[in-house]
Parts: sequence; C-alpha cells; structure tokens
Amino acid sequence: MKLVKGSTLAIASHNRGKVQEIVALVRPFAIRVLSADDLMLPEPEETGKTFADNAIIKAVAAATGSGLMALADDSGLSVAALQGAPGIYSARWAGPQKNFAAAMARIEGELKSLHTTDSSAKFVCALALAAPSGDVETFVGEIGGHIEFPPRGSNGFGYDPIFVADGMNETFGEIAPAEKHAISHRTHAFEKFAKAVLTS
Repeated sequence: MKLVKGSTLAIASHNRGKVQEIVALVRPFAIRVLSADDLMLPEPEETGKTFADNAIIKAVAAATGSGLMALADDSGLSVAALQGAPGIYSARWAGPQKNFAAAMARIEGELKSLHTTDSSAKFVCALALAAPSGDVETFVGEIGGHIEFPPRGSNGFGYDPIFVADGMNETFGEIAPAEKHAISHRTHAFEKFAKAVLTS
C-alpha cells in the first residue's frame, strides 16, 4: 500500500491530541487528513488483546466507513511493576470523561500498594493502515523510560506529565511538542510507516 502526495487519509481517532500529532507527522508528505470527527465516524468497540489488534479494528472500521485509506493508532503506557498495565486499557483507565489526572493517581496508588521501587515504564504505539479493500499493515514503536510523581507539565496529553524518557530529566508534559515528536513512541512507529507507505 502506498500514499502519494495529495492523497486523503482518514485518521481513526476522536482524540484531538493524537490527531494533532499525526497531522504534524504527515505534513511534510502533503497528505490531506480528515479525523474521525470530521467524517462523523463512530468509535468501534476495541476488543483486541494487543495495541496492534485494536489499531487494526479502528483502521478497518474507518476505512470501511469512509471509503478512504485510514490510519489508526492504539497506544498507551506500560508500567513494568503493574505487569504492563494500564497498557491497552490506558484510555479506559481515564474513564468516559478522559480524566487522566485520575488515571495517573490510580497508577501512583497501585504502585504505593505494591511497595515497589521499580518505576520503569514504556510508551507503546501501534499504527495500522487499512485500505477500503481490507488490506492492512501495522507498524509498532516504543520508547523506554520511567514514571515520576507528582505529574509535571501541561504539554502533551494523557500520561505525558508522569513519563520521563530514558536519558531525560523532564517529563513529556514539560518538554516542547517538537522535542517530544523527535523521540516519541508514535514517531518511532511513524518512521516505519513512512518508510513503507509514504512517497516523498
């Protein structure tokens, strides 16, 4: 599957922060982007067991619903001491109101109850590109680091205020968006996607 300049790509997400990050990543390739909100696409039920499974479910639903090539992202925070949680349930931990402050507090509380000193964590991103024909390709990226409390910074979204990438001292919530884009899990997945799919 290839996307050429001037193509229109459906982004299978209602998460404004996530859509903005993907728009920034495809901008150099002159790809027109329409979000799930723009296309009034419903959110499919995410029943997969991995990030890639859920990305595929969303991409296929968006491609089928829009008749366009569709790109879906399923990503989240995996905390080692919590056996990888919240993982694929990262958004669900924030509840229907997307209360990530509560989700971060839940992580802190669960870690305290374990009396662990292991704060290692990683962000994982799986991208799935689906065509209306049903063809699908997936691309996975990760970035390792650790979590710190209390949350710091108002940049980014989701769990960014508690995640510190390896080799850094600031959280993803404190660094500039451009700095995050240069190293993030989504960027690593996107680099694989761009190499395989996009034509400059």
